[in-house]
Amino acid sequence: MPTAILSRRETFSASHRLHSPELNNEENRKLFGKCNHANGHGHNYTLEVLVKGLINKKTGLVMNLTDLRTIIHTHVLDKVDHKHLNMDVQEFASLNPTTENLAVVIWNWLKPPLGDLLHEVRLHETENNVAIYRGE
Repeated sequence: MPTAILSRRETFSASHRLHSPELNNEENRKLFGKCNHANGHGHNYTLEVLVKGLINKKTGLVMNLTDLRTIIHTHVLDKVDHKHLNMDVQEFASLNPTTENLAVVIWNWLKPPLGDLLHEVRLHETENNVAIYRGE
């Protein structure tokens, strides 16, 4: 049976402040620039979730896209959309909410419901900046 990769794209808006407790205030300002603003700043993120699996002979599907959409909304978007990541998302109470870290957190939220189907998380912070995580 053939294997295929299926992708679902969703968008959400969230704010965050990039600040590492391992650095002093000057080092944080120098490293993160305007992203270190005390009150944070926001992005319109684009999330791509890729699943990989065998194409079911009966249905022709790797996974029902409606089910994938529901999983993404329930396990990710309901937690981050229109939230301040540092203040509203427990995982970032002690973790700097960089795009890289957010991609890993999203993977960890999606892994239980998707299991081995989960192949990749791509998180576009801007049109030009993307973090990709594959569970490694």
